[in-house]
Amino acid sequence: MLTPLVTLGQVLDAPGGRALLERHLPEAVLDQPGLRVLLIGAFLRVAPGLRDDEAARELFWNEIDKVMAPILLHEHAPAVTPAAPDPSAPRATAAWTLVGEPSRWEVLEIALQGPAAGNPFVDVELSAEFRCGERTWTVGGFYDGDGVHRLRALAEEEGTWRFVTTSNSPALDGIKGEVVVDPAAPGAHGPVRVDGFHFAYADGTRYRPWGTTAYAWNHQDEQTQTTTLETLAGSPFTKLRMCLFPKHFIYNSGEPERFPFVRKDDGSFDHTRFDTGFFARLDEQVRRLGALGVQADLILFHPYDRWDFADLGPAVDDRVVRYVVRRLSGYANVWFSLANEHDLIAGKSTADWDRIGELVTAEDPHGHPLSIHNFSQHFDHTRPWITHASIQRDEPYRTAENTSAWRERWGKPVVIDECGYEGDLEYDWGNISGQEMIRRFWEGAVRGGYVGHGETYWNAEEQLWWSKGGRLTGTSPRRIGFLEEIVAASPTGVLEPLPSDFDLPWAGVQDQYLVSYHGFGRPRERHVLLPPGRWHVDVLDTWECTIDRLPGTYETFVLVPLPSKPYQAVRLVAA
Repeated sequence: MLTPLVTLGQVLDAPGGRALLERHLPEAVLDQPGLRVLLIGAFLRVAPGLRDDEAARELFWNEIDKVMAPILLHEHAPAVTPAAPDPSAPRATAAWTLVGEPSRWEVLEIALQGPAAGNPFVDVELSAEFRCGERTWTVGGFYDGDGVHRLRALAEEEGTWRFVTTSNSPALDGIKGEVVVDPAAPGAHGPVRVDGFHFAYADGTRYRPWGTTAYAWNHQDEQTQTTTLETLAGSPFTKLRMCLFPKHFIYNSGEPERFPFVRKDDGSFDHTRFDTGFFARLDEQVRRLGALGVQADLILFHPYDRWDFADLGPAVDDRVVRYVVRRLSGYANVWFSLANEHDLIAGKSTADWDRIGELVTAEDPHGHPLSIHNFSQHFDHTRPWITHASIQRDEPYRTAENTSAWRERWGKPVVIDECGYEGDLEYDWGNISGQEMIRRFWEGAVRGGYVGHGETYWNAEEQLWWSKGGRLTGTSPRRIGFLEEIVAASPTGVLEPLPSDFDLPWAGVQDQYLVSYHGFGRPRERHVLLPPGRWHVDVLDTWECTIDRLPGTYETFVLVPLPSKPYQAVRLVAA
């Protein structure tokens, strides 16, 4: 199926679309303005001929594809070959400056005043080799408007850095220089790296990805962005999923002020020129997240689109990826996600995703975390360019319980970025309770993984956190903070799955720190056989965020009294 995400309004507006829908759907729904934003699939349950007949549904979707394909899929632009250098032009004449005073784990940025004629976004190719001691990094440059070309590296070492440029523009070719990188500022830990089935900053400090989603917060007005950042500052979240391209979906159908591409007078986009104002704002958004200790998990492509950004074609896709990665890989707090729901993006094959993933890896000399997210079909996360599995729930209720199996299957960290959202929408993905959100977080944590948050409570302004950011009103964030305290208290700062009871998972650090989680269960007591040694025993109420320690210490065996309530956990701490 090519078009599972088309809305009623899109089909009605397409040539032949109304006639198609009049044959299949109740006429009463076709002219109700409030229904235009709903996905066509939502109407199948009110059309008995489609609801009850699989063959009729398949025929219906084939007809939808024929109507929508000319609109959604276009002839793709060819690749643009950069201009050939002029052998007679003088080399290395561009003036360069160091932007700021870089310290370790910050951006090391060189600005060069180079050619502005023609279209430098596609005419000029620039790179540089940076060297500090025995280490080298090859960094791609990008054009930032007004004749300014930039090189950004992540300063992974303190000391003297030397660089030499390579370019098809003689003025930018062969420039040499050196800069001094100061020691790391307090609290600077570097980029996040994979550490077994978990994560750590480059300096070894433990990192735990308790993430949330606000897909289009960065496409909102400045006040909404500021409010979002203020909310994050008071939250437990250490990662934010956000989209590079604007998103068109329910509760998020506004027109952004700026786009990644320059917009022409006729309303179309020039896919050979980037809007440097848009990207300057993205730079600032990433910096502001970094100041809060939040990783910017940037989603490069997604299917929720009315501007044709989901079907740019390989040449333009690669141009976008190259520009974005070169521009952002100098920041320590960046993650790259190839897609939200890759299997809903028409026109991109597995080979396309492999090509894009390998391009990100080639253009990012600092190895930021890189993933791809699914709708219903998991990608093969054993691919070498994928650092960790990014997962959407498999079924309405059970997903986090699969974490251990996924770790074994792919041999990589498991981050369930989309387990469902705390909220009250009519859709099953957007109406779980805060209690259920917390249960899913704990079920994933005691199996050695990480679960992500989102919030979809309706309000009259349609300012839903999951789409636009703003304020959080749900009940789960504070309890996620309590889970962070429990995991952080582990001697290793993480929970690893441990030998478990037949009905109850245990996790932690063998012989030092063990946690079990009862979930829906509400026992009044639990017999626990203890590992060798003496142990403190704690009863954790994961909803009330309380810790009740049993008096004394125990060895061999303990009968733990419990409050006959759900969402309880037991913690053993070596005495």
